[in-house]
Amino acid sequence: MTGLWPGPHLTQDVVAWVTGVPGDASLHVACGMCLPVVELVNGLCCYFVVKDHVMQFPLQVIYLCAFYSDGEGRKRTSSTCSNESLNVGGTPVTPRRISWRQRIFLRVASPMNKSPSAIQQQDGLDTSELLPLSPLAPPMEEEPLVIFVSGDDDPEKAEERKKSEELRSLWRKAIHQQILLLRMEKENQKLEASRDELQSRKVKLDYEEVGICQKEVLITWDKKLLNCRTKIRCDMEDIHTSLKEGVPKSRRGEIWQFLALQYRLRHRLPNKQQPPDTSYKELLKQLTAQQHAILVDLGRTFPTHPYFSAQLGAGQLSLFNLLKAYSLLDKEVGYCQGISFVAGVLLLHMSEEQAFEMLKFLMYDLGFRKQYRPDMMSLQIQMYQLSRLLHDYHRDLYNHLEENEISPSLYAAPWFLTLFASQFPLGFVARVFDIIFLQGTEVIFKVALSLLSNQEALIMECENFENIVEFLKSTLPDMNSSEMEKLITQVFEMDISKQLHAYEVEYHVLQDELQESSYACEESEPMEKLERANSQLKRQNMDLLEKLQIAHAKIQTLESNLENLLTRETKMKSLIRTLEQEKMAYQKAVEQIQKLLPADALANCEPLLRDFNCNPNSGAKTGNKP
Repeated sequence: MTGLWPGPHLTQDVVAWVTGVPGDASLHVACGMCLPVVELVNGLCCYFVVKDHVMQFPLQVIYLCAFYSDGEGRKRTSSTCSNESLNVGGTPVTPRRISWRQRIFLRVASPMNKSPSAIQQQDGLDTSELLPLSPLAPPMEEEPLVIFVSGDDDPEKAEERKKSEELRSLWRKAIHQQILLLRMEKENQKLEASRDELQSRKVKLDYEEVGICQKEVLITWDKKLLNCRTKIRCDMEDIHTSLKEGVPKSRRGEIWQFLALQYRLRHRLPNKQQPPDTSYKELLKQLTAQQHAILVDLGRTFPTHPYFSAQLGAGQLSLFNLLKAYSLLDKEVGYCQGISFVAGVLLLHMSEEQAFEMLKFLMYDLGFRKQYRPDMMSLQIQMYQLSRLLHDYHRDLYNHLEENEISPSLYAAPWFLTLFASQFPLGFVARVFDIIFLQGTEVIFKVALSLLSNQEALIMECENFENIVEFLKSTLPDMNSSEMEKLITQVFEMDISKQLHAYEVEYHVLQDELQESSYACEESEPMEKLERANSQLKRQNMDLLEKLQIAHAKIQTLESNLENLLTRETKMKSLIRTLEQEKMAYQKAVEQIQKLLPADALANCEPLLRDFNCNPNSGAKTGNKP
């Protein structure tokens, strides 16, 4: 069937949707324009001949254009014509009016219903009307969509319109490419960030773990960590059993936070003992007076670990921020040597803000900040408690250390201040932290006592002070994996909380007794002390008088010697002046004689003059002879 398709007036929105050209292009098809239908292929596309060109257009687009034509505001006309109504170029001649029934038919007509006339029209096409898919069709010089949309027959305007469309197409393509590039850059940044995070996490956890964590333990911890989000109290015996079986290195930071939450659900600090409610970000904006001390200790904290080894690298900067924030939060403690190692262990397993919260938990909730106070009273009590434990449970070792005058402060103070992190392997320290988050400060005593008891035989073999100290600082921390696992098992099974409490009370009682006894002695024997002090002062005065007399005698002797030296100096100066005057007189006399003597006589006298200059005394004696 050969028929005519009405050219509806297209709104800007319809054109923008159909052609992809922005609506402000004001593209439209002139009302009443007729296009000859050439062929319908597979019921999907229509091919039109416009301006000697074949154009392919989707059928659903034609339906859409016809549906969205504004027939109310504009007078829509269309006409049917035969093949004779087309000129050679295939352009419509005179549009004819169609009825509303035909308009409805054209909207819903199926492209598969072809009449014989349409087939005849197909057979009568010339080479310029062949389909684009046909190998005999000539190459298209213009885009069919642009030709269809353009209703102008002027070639110059069509060329300008084509250039405008090409520019719009290029701009649209460039914008799409830029959007795609931005999306790709964002995805690349996310991938790089995740890759850096994984690499940083791998570097942080670069230590040998103590013990092997089984898959069943991993599943158990996963279940417990789910309960952590709901803030549900868990059975402490169950937690103790799971912690004894092992902790996965990759989830250790989350498990520490879980243990801290369980502790806070059971214990609440009084309001006076709670830390100030200041956020970590606000603290970082402030300045601290402890900055120099913190910077000095950055290079000393885990110097061999790759995360902290780089000078002012990511690890050291995070450590500086954490220590700075805590020094501003806790004005009483500020910064003390040893806190950097505790903060470093926390940073290896969690982010800065999480590490800050866990540091506050250790310091305030578990009470570790007492040992960092300026008076160090808590540390002294801890040293006394450790000595009493050795005295009660390992008497031979205690006596051996006392005989060599080795107090716990020489070797155990770094253990308590750094929680074993400054001298022992990180895998062992991490296991110690696991138990600390569960049981608190008494874990330090358990670990210290187990270390000394396990190596008691080797310590007893050390015969002098230097050997014992060297063994405790160097050999003792160098344990193998089996020894560490054995020690951790002992710590879990040990219970010394009652003994520690009794020793602390004992320390305070002894301190009060010593103070009272000193006060009593001062009140009962004030006169004796004064007399002893008076006699000591008298002896000191006599000694000072004797020393003063000796000093006076020395001064007089030195003054007399000085006077003698001064007189001799004046005599020598006068003698030097006299000799210089005589020398000048002799030189003048020689010059006068040289002027009076003839030349050959002067030549004979030159040896004498040389002798005179070399030895003036001999010359003087020679001159006195007749």
